[in-house]
Formats: sequence, C-alpha cells, structure tokens
Amino acid sequence: MKRFPENFLWGTATSAHQVEGNNINSDVWAEEYSDGSPYADKSGDAVDHYRLYREDIKLMAELGLKVYRFSIEWARIEPEAGYYSKSEIEHYKDVLKVCYDNGIIPMVTMHHFTSPRWLMRFGGWSNPQTADRFAKYCEVVFKELGSLIPYALTMNEVNLPVMLHELFVNFNFKPPVGIEAKTWTAPEWRQSAARSCGAAIDKYFTFHMASDEAAINIIKDAHRKAKEVIKRISPDTKVGLTLALPDVQSIEGGEALADKVWLKYFRQYLDAIKEDDFIGIQNYTREVYGPNGQVPLAEETEVTECGYEYYPEGLAGVIRKVAGELNIPIIVTENGIATQNDERRVEFIKRAVEGVYFCIADGIDVQGYLYWSTFDNFEWTFGYNMHFGVIGVDRLTQKRIVKDSARFLGNLAQNNGLQDYN
Repeated sequence: MKRFPENFLWGTATSAHQVEGNNINSDVWAEEYSDGSPYADKSGDAVDHYRLYREDIKLMAELGLKVYRFSIEWARIEPEAGYYSKSEIEHYKDVLKVCYDNGIIPMVTMHHFTSPRWLMRFGGWSNPQTADRFAKYCEVVFKELGSLIPYALTMNEVNLPVMLHELFVNFNFKPPVGIEAKTWTAPEWRQSAARSCGAAIDKYFTFHMASDEAAINIIKDAHRKAKEVIKRISPDTKVGLTLALPDVQSIEGGEALADKVWLKYFRQYLDAIKEDDFIGIQNYTREVYGPNGQVPLAEETEVTECGYEYYPEGLAGVIRKVAGELNIPIIVTENGIATQNDERRVEFIKRAVEGVYFCIADGIDVQGYLYWSTFDNFEWTFGYNMHFGVIGVDRLTQKRIVKDSARFLGNLAQNNGLQDYN
C-alpha cells in the first residue's frame, strides 16, 4: 500500500451553476437563453443539487469520501447590487452543517465562473470596482459562515480566460464560450445576453473574457482584497485560488515557446498568490510544444470526450513544475476525465494518484486530491454531453447512479493509500 500523509484530503468537487439548477440571476443563465446561444443545452434544474444536497452529501460520506469542494453562488447571495439574501445565506449555512453532520470537510469556492447579471451593467470584470464588489460579497458571507469554512478558494481558474484566448487566437479552435477567435470580440448572441442583463454591449464583460492585462490585474486585485477580508473575519480559514494547468511540455525547438506559455498560464499570477495559504491545482491533460507551436495529437492517441489527450501523468508533471517555483502547500482541487468508460476513469485516477504519491515521497507538500466531478453535470457550453462524474444522474428522475470509480475513490480515502498494483 502506498500510504499518504495523515489528514490527506480525499474528495470530489462541484460548482453551483453546474449542479444546483435554476441559477436565474447569473450571467451564464442569460447566455444560455440568448438568441443564437452556443450552449448545447440549458442548465435548467441541472442535477437538482440545490434541493437534494442533504442526500448527496450523505451519499458522499457513505462512499467514504472525506472532503466536498463546492461553490457559493454570488448571484444567489446578491441577486441585485447591494441586496444580500438572508435566505440564501441560510441555505449555504445548512449545506455546510450537513457536511459536518456527515463527517465531510467543506472546501468553499466563492466564485466559480458565474457572476450576477447586474454586474454586467457596471462593466463586469473590466471595471476595477468589481474587485471591491467581490470583496464585499465575500465579507457578507464570511461574517455569517466563516466559522464553518476551513478552506476557501476566492476564485476558480483565474487563468482560464488567458488559456481560452491563446487557444482561440493561435489555433483558431471554435470558442466554446462564444467569443470569436480572431477578433476576440463579442458576437451577436452576446449582444442578446447583454440586453438580458440590462447592459450595453460595451459593458458586457464576463469572467471568461478577462484575458487582457487590465482585466487580469482586476482579478488579482479581487483575489487580494477578498483574501484580506476573509482572513480578517476568519483568521483560521486557509485561503487560496485555483489555476487550470495543463502539463506544458516541449520537444526539440519548442522550449522557448513552452516557457512563454507557462509564463502566461502560471508565472504571471505568482505575485498575487505567493503569500496564499495554499494553491489549488487543476489538471486534465498536457500540451506539447514544438518550434511551430502546439504539436497536434497523433491519430492513434486516446482522447477523452472533451478531445483532450488521455494523460493522467500530467498531474504529477504540473505539481513538480509548480513546486519548483512556488513555496506554498498544494491541493489538487480538480483532476478528472470526461468519459462513459468508467474502467478508464478508474485507471486515470489510479495513475494520477500514484503520481501524487511520488511527488509527496520526493518532499513536495501536496495536501489533498479532489476529483472533478462528483456528478455527471452541466458542462457549460457542452451541456450534458460530457461525463466527468463518479456518480451518474438520470436527469428524468434525478436518481443518483454510483459508478465503480466512486467506490474506488472512496476506498482510497478510507485506506488513505493506493494499493500497489505493480
């Protein structure tokens, strides 16, 4: 048995919009219902986690999981600027209490891509004042709930807008969030979404669009101000954020380009995160660069439903890169695979976790592994066509279907170790 450190955090992760359902006051809901929307499905009731969270958390505990990472939805807490819903705060208070009642450690994300519709009227993530508005929302939540939150992530994947921009512009991929590749401007359907939010199109600037230097600085400022507020109110809460980090590799002649990409994905955020309590790492695959750019996948390469290369070893690669440049604890806050072949999911988890084990054996301070995702859920513009979950859901009945991968992950948590299969 490959044993992990005592109190290692084993669990799964979700985000509010993807599982709760009926997040009607968010900008993403507006995008789903815009004219010509690129979203494959509308989130609707999602997997009805807003109503079924008690049963869901109990199921996680029964499977043996120890940690549940979920997000508190800003658009629910503050549905209009300056108005904070007491009933929604009480809802999330109960979610936290149900975690404790079932022996589950909660890890809370304060912003997971979605923002309130009203924020778009003020310029969204292009307005420097958004940092203060976000910090105020965090302050309101932590005054009520801070004592129940041991781990907080201010924002999820703050570098994703940069990654999307690089993807669209350099490789001319179809933008899954609906931004035109070459011009990086809002297409017509976004004008419809802006109108739905009561915003002029020049003010409509969602989190996914925040890839220019000014917007990145606003996001960094929002993180710093939110962290300051959280630590002032709840000093014992450990605070960080998450970064989406493919394992950036190179072949001969691609070293300089790979280094430039890593700078954009990771290094440019160091000044904002180097004093955090931990960093959340989120890895799904690798990117390999040559002298002419990203190396395309070979025809025979195994890919996931998302089109990513099946490469669980990428997680250890990223952990080692990050640990070489940042001296704070690491928690794997997302790692997973979209597939309907659950045997390949189990193999993915096994190989990824083994990589984490050897990182720890080499002295790297990795404190947890959270699989994405708890459920097959709403995967943004891909709708319900991606299957990341260790728990399936029949969306006609909302019945939960436990997969073998959920039992495998629960056994890892219960044993705090990985059976040596070699």
